[in-house]
Amino acid sequence: MSLPIITALIRNLIKAPVAVLRGRVAKDAEVLTLRHENAVLRRQIARVRYEPADRIWFAALSRLVPRERRRQVFAVTPTTPLVWHQQLVARKWTYTQHRRPGRPSTVPMIKRLILRLAKEDHTWGHRRIQGELARLGYPIALSTVWEILHVAGNAPAPQRSGPIWRQFLNTQAYGILAVDFLHLDTISLRRLYALVFIEHGPRRVHLAGITARPTARWTIQQARNLAMTLGCRMDSLRFLLRDRDTKYTHAFDAVFQADDMEILLSPPRAPRANAICERAVGTLRREILDHILIYNEAHAAQVLTEYIQHYNGHRPHQSRRQLPPDSAEPPVQATVTDFQAHPIRRQSILGGLINEYQRAA
Repeated sequence: MSLPIITALIRNLIKAPVAVLRGRVAKDAEVLTLRHENAVLRRQIARVRYEPADRIWFAALSRLVPRERRRQVFAVTPTTPLVWHQQLVARKWTYTQHRRPGRPSTVPMIKRLILRLAKEDHTWGHRRIQGELARLGYPIALSTVWEILHVAGNAPAPQRSGPIWRQFLNTQAYGILAVDFLHLDTISLRRLYALVFIEHGPRRVHLAGITARPTARWTIQQARNLAMTLGCRMDSLRFLLRDRDTKYTHAFDAVFQADDMEILLSPPRAPRANAICERAVGTLRREILDHILIYNEAHAAQVLTEYIQHYNGHRPHQSRRQLPPDSAEPPVQATVTDFQAHPIRRQSILGGLINEYQRAA
């Protein structure tokens, strides 16, 4: 028994002899006063909550009160002792340390894996997901997979909701080639135009050519040169995305249509429709063209060619898990623990305007 309960019992036991020694009239008056106060408090309080010491005290005094008067004296009902008894039984016979009956629940990690497979592979039904889990070493019942998908709000059947736009564009990206013109001004205020192509999938940039007078015939020739440069990679491209510039003639489109490519025209004055190419052009401006003076066409070709080699071979891209366009898989390198044994080497590009860093072997 806890110390507060013992203290309350001792206090009440001391009060009992004092109450017996008082006069009968005084005791009756005090009892009437307490009864009236108790009735007033019952009207104001919906439910009285007693501590364990209070319950023990009431149980001891109930022996001295006639049975027919207990309802008027004590603020308890006949079911109250039954409730107390049920609480004591529940407190004694607990099974918190025992395994719950029935089949054990699915591990949360398995649930997350099922929902991940359903999200990343929208064409997979619950049977396909169950088979993939079994191949990974997680055998699970087919009905369990169905139930987890159903509770999460994913229809178990294939083609649940179709691919989202990001998934659709990422799927189609490896078949899209975009083109746009980039203009730059020389130190003598002469304007030059560079024809830039970019492959959406690997984000690989190609400089087709630079000229001060971009005509339709010149643009067609640059397209032919690019087709010869890409070679067999042209077979994997399905679309050419371009704007409605008049320099892109039917003969220009025919160069790519010969390789079964479809021409996609962006809406007028809608650069976001060709966002990846526009972003690559913006990168060229921010990282080199805004920080270097161009003398002539030869100088512009040299600067852009050197930077595009850095762009394709070294510059990381967030959309490719920080891989450069010409890299298929990240190099396997152990985590550096001794920084003195593995110094970082720098290689300057464009006279130190751009730097490339490599870990020394």
